Amino acid sequence: MKPAITAGAPVLGLHEDDNILVALADIPAETEVAGGVRAAEKIPSGHKVARRRIAQGETVLKYGQIIGVATRDIAPGDHVHVHNLGMGAHRQDYAFGTAARTLSPFGNTATFRGFHRPSGRVGTRNYLGILTSVNCSGSVARFIAQEAERAGLLDAFPNVDGIVPVVHGTGCGMSGKDEGYETLFRTLAGYGHNPNFGAILMVGLGCEVMQIPDLIDRKVLRDSARFRYMTIQQTGGTRATINKGLSVLRDLAAEADKAVREVAGASHLVLGMQCGGSDGYSGITANPALGVASDLLVRHGGTSILSETSEIYGAEHLLTRRAINEPTGRKLIDLIEWWGDYTARNYGQMDNNPSPGNKRGGLTTILEKSLGAVAKGGTAPLAGVYKYAEPIDAPGFVFMDSPGYDPCSVTGQTASGANLIAFTTGRGSVSGYQPVPCIKIASNSDLWRRMEPDMDVNCGDILDGVSLEDKGREIFDLMLRVASGEQTKSEAQGFGAVEFVPWQIGAVM
Repeated sequence: MKPAITAGAPVLGLHEDDNILVALADIPAETEVAGGVRAAEKIPSGHKVARRRIAQGETVLKYGQIIGVATRDIAPGDHVHVHNLGMGAHRQDYAFGTAARTLSPFGNTATFRGFHRPSGRVGTRNYLGILTSVNCSGSVARFIAQEAERAGLLDAFPNVDGIVPVVHGTGCGMSGKDEGYETLFRTLAGYGHNPNFGAILMVGLGCEVMQIPDLIDRKVLRDSARFRYMTIQQTGGTRATINKGLSVLRDLAAEADKAVREVAGASHLVLGMQCGGSDGYSGITANPALGVASDLLVRHGGTSILSETSEIYGAEHLLTRRAINEPTGRKLIDLIEWWGDYTARNYGQMDNNPSPGNKRGGLTTILEKSLGAVAKGGTAPLAGVYKYAEPIDAPGFVFMDSPGYDPCSVTGQTASGANLIAFTTGRGSVSGYQPVPCIKIASNSDLWRRMEPDMDVNCGDILDGVSLEDKGREIFDLMLRVASGEQTKSEAQGFGAVEFVPWQIGAVM
């Protein structure tokens, strides 16, 4: 059902079955909100107010879905939040595939101008990467990049966008055969294949668990024109590695510079979708607007990736119903069950969200947050479910397993092949994800006014009457422009140097 905003009212009704309303602005106590109901106290913008009496133990509904259980009696006009709303027991009807509806493709495919790679994929940027196998080679990778910048190494190569040292905190002190190792292996190999890198130099120490020869042997990182590697121990130490690295980078830059932007169909776009610093408006404005853009991309033959498994918890049934078949839906439920075990063995729990900032923005339970988060996925069928950093090999709307921690999740999406990121936020998130450009989407106009230099799109005007369809088209059109080279706000400010965060699973030894 389309959200209904009563003219002149300070609240929003999202579904006819809901027993709460959402405040569109700070509401003073005693203000009439709807149907004779008056606010019993001040209701902050984005927060929930009871539209009728809710008895203790009764389910609370938003979007027509359960977001929790009343922990005490709630009177009409009461503020509904952490003091009177809790998780409660919940069970979902997965109804695998019952709501899968194929979206009609467009006759004329949208296009952008990108960098065509020998693999057949298309990059939206053309970076040189310095990829590290282990934390021990991270400083040397950065030294090489700094020396190259000081020397003006790229001045002669105008088609190269920059040099990205990909540095992390693991690669050793770990098992060489468990799921943690395999996850890091997929991540590093995936970055080596991401089409936004025109060429890559890989630097290791030499004695680490994550051995470069294993990456070379087990993955196709063997294009000598676009991929080189070295170890600090074998090369002769720090200074010798820096000097050799600069020489290799010049050769790689000359190769990467041969690439020029050419027309490509939108089917070559692989969009990673994220939300961070969410608020009570995220699931009403920015996330569903991004969902419209996701559907447009799928209809043009492209790929959109939803992730953050811990932040779809409680809303997974909305995705299993859209699965193309039962095995695909069950793969998603297998992930949810794995996460239950993963959090338990690490003394955590699945409902540890929302964060303090989310709660200040009006989100109360993980169920409420998850229902808003899945709106990023639009209405397209769920075409596939993938492990973290697993190569995505089919177009359409897909899910990739990841934590809800944004840098870690984006790292996995980039390794899976994303060449573009769209990131919704209600509280205000500042980050960037080289080598992939990131479009920041504000859920409310107050955030847009306060942090416009960091935001690319304002979805707050949806509450003023702009349709979700028009806003989704605006986002999609911006995606095509950014894919063609237009800088995002985070790129213009230089973000992306510290946001490579592989998911570290297992013991550190």
